[in-house]
Amino acid sequence: MKSYIITTDTTADLPETYIQEHHLGIMSLSYTIDGNTYDRSQELPVKEFYEKMRNGSLPTTSQVNPEAAKKVFLEMMEQYDADILHIAFSSGLSGSYNSAQIAAQELSEEYDKHHVTVLDSLCASLGEGLLVHKALENQRKGMSLAENTQWLEENKLHIVHNFTVDDLFHLHRGGRVSKTAAIVGTIINLKPILHVDQEGHLIPLAKVRGRKKSLMALVDSMEQQMGSYREQNDIVFISHGDCEEEARYLSDLIQQRLGISCFLINYVGPTIGAHSGPGTMALFYMGEYR
Repeated sequence: MKSYIITTDTTADLPETYIQEHHLGIMSLSYTIDGNTYDRSQELPVKEFYEKMRNGSLPTTSQVNPEAAKKVFLEMMEQYDADILHIAFSSGLSGSYNSAQIAAQELSEEYDKHHVTVLDSLCASLGEGLLVHKALENQRKGMSLAENTQWLEENKLHIVHNFTVDDLFHLHRGGRVSKTAAIVGTIINLKPILHVDQEGHLIPLAKVRGRKKSLMALVDSMEQQMGSYREQNDIVFISHGDCEEEARYLSDLIQQRLGISCFLINYVGPTIGAHSGPGTMALFYMGEYR
């Protein structure tokens, strides 16, 4: 079996300790806030990023370009002398997947020692991170690159992404809700429940009044959607927009109701947080359907 390594994007929102422990290659999407541009090589502390947003700063984001993707792939192949399985940010949310595909094709024509396989995760944030986690588990179990890729393709749409936001304004900026809906929803304390659909797009699911009800609604949906995949949820991933205490509250709700006790909790990184805003709460797990 030919050896291979796994790479992904900063949009997977995995903790740096996890990235280092598993020797993951990371492709960096950049973001600009208050006139300054940041990426993985020059990061703004995430709490400072969200504080700037709370104070009115409006960040913008950029996808990975083919040249940057090619550089990452080449460096990883040469460092580890191995093929690459790249798990890319959803093509429904970014052009980074296409850039990675272009880079992989160019490398296949110029560099025949190793091969790059690019998989469109159709996932975002720690949903992408959870798919990477599953890929690493499969690799440890001895799956070849081809076997692992096939498993991921067959199971990626069973990675459920449900989330809620605290401020509708940021969804309005991204075109997810109208200005009127954002204003009215804010006045009556309306909290939307959204998900990432089968094509990797953000889609509204429901609306509830109040923050605690929105967190409980996430658990309600989880209980319904897990179905026959309940036993595959030995770990659940939660990402948050600088509201860790509420993320712990959500994990407690899940443990009390569903008996799951293992969680990975981390920030929604700036690239996705730029569009969802402070107070975002996202829940990721294996389910029968998205």
